[in-house]
Amino acid sequence: MRSDRNTKYDAIVIGSGQAGTPLALAMAHAGRRTALIESTHVGGTCVNVGCTPTKTLIASARVAHLAARAGDYGVECADCCKVDFRRVMDRVHGMVESFRSGSERRLRETRNVELIAGEGRFVGPNQVEALMPSRERRLCEAPLVFINVGARPRRPTLDGLDEVEVLDSTSILGLDLLPDHLIILGGGYIGVEYGQAFRRLGSRVTIIQRRSQLLTREDPEIADAVADLLRSEGVRILFDATPVLVEPGRGGGMILTLESNGERTIIEGPHLLAAVGRTPNSDRLNLEAAGVEVDEQGYIRVNDRLETNVPGIYALGDVKGGPAFTHTSYDDFRIVRTNLLEGGALSKKDRLVPYTVFTDPQLGRIGLSERQAVAAGIPFHVASMPMEYVASALERGESKGLMKVIVHAATGRILGAAVLGIEGGEVMTMLQLAMMGDLSYARLRDAVFTHPSLAEALNNLFASIED
Repeated sequence: MRSDRNTKYDAIVIGSGQAGTPLALAMAHAGRRTALIESTHVGGTCVNVGCTPTKTLIASARVAHLAARAGDYGVECADCCKVDFRRVMDRVHGMVESFRSGSERRLRETRNVELIAGEGRFVGPNQVEALMPSRERRLCEAPLVFINVGARPRRPTLDGLDEVEVLDSTSILGLDLLPDHLIILGGGYIGVEYGQAFRRLGSRVTIIQRRSQLLTREDPEIADAVADLLRSEGVRILFDATPVLVEPGRGGGMILTLESNGERTIIEGPHLLAAVGRTPNSDRLNLEAAGVEVDEQGYIRVNDRLETNVPGIYALGDVKGGPAFTHTSYDDFRIVRTNLLEGGALSKKDRLVPYTVFTDPQLGRIGLSERQAVAAGIPFHVASMPMEYVASALERGESKGLMKVIVHAATGRILGAAVLGIEGGEVMTMLQLAMMGDLSYARLRDAVFTHPSLAEALNNLFASIED
């Protein structure tokens, strides 16, 4: 059944992620009547199955880890600390519901925004049909359409996979019992974050990595330090291992066959988590009806102003490819808002995109790695220092990790940084600000920072270039 009521809008936003929601509100505040079509939950990946739940889970895992280490600080907690996994997950779900309901309430209370619960798909360049849970079909028309439908976990190609129950980064959040043994396919940021968190909560954890290092975008010594960190906490890591077959176990669970260096090995466990990347949700939009182009992986092609090949249609966030981070999505929103509502001319070209891997300690990253600088033929110096040289880290009993910064040899400008250490994401942000302000490393080397703080480590870090 199709309803033709309220079909004319000034703008249609498909997906209420970290670009779609603020964009719908901005359009509404500018007097543009806007339809926001959402198929599942307001908030997108970040709020519902990404940043909010995972970082809440990681926080509980950190408390469990610190409780186990209490004796290192002269505090005795023998036999009084245990993990109640159901309460951990209740806290996770409560945080998600709080964030989600707050965003939904704001949308429903904002004039000029209509939140439509349904699956949005194109029926023409300026027409989007919303299939609602009631099976009613709402036809919406607007001169401007913004796509913010995100991505979903990619299902690996593996013989026998249809015969066993496989978790992904979304479904693992539905567990109410702590896995005895969690086997993880993939050593990217999702794999290492979940691996450390579940190990700290009490699971045995095995990470299966096809490559010879974790976090393959990082320089080897950074990736090796992360691997050492995980191993020190009891996480088993198998490198250069290719899964070839998975079968149901005789008493439940599953049997995974791996191939490495021409030899096959068997791993058994009750839970298998596939953390092998993500796939854009563009295939659910019927883009052919609008003539919108995608690349070979299904990501929507856009220019630097986030315009697709069809005038009036834009793509924002993960569905367009590129760095898949919440802060990237939000910056996409800023670009579109500024250009369409404020007469600006912003672009995503050459934007500086930081990220943090929320292991504990965190890995904060910005700009070029050493490997990238070499590939680009840029003359550079490396400033590197272990966290055990940092007084504040030692005093807190958290001195694992290292800092590494790439500096242009001729200008002294900071080209990139990796900070694996306590509050690594926050320390990296200091370096990002220096890059944005075009400060030379010498300005930070000679700056007066509070003692004892993590920031003052930059003094000695950059002095290492002369040393």
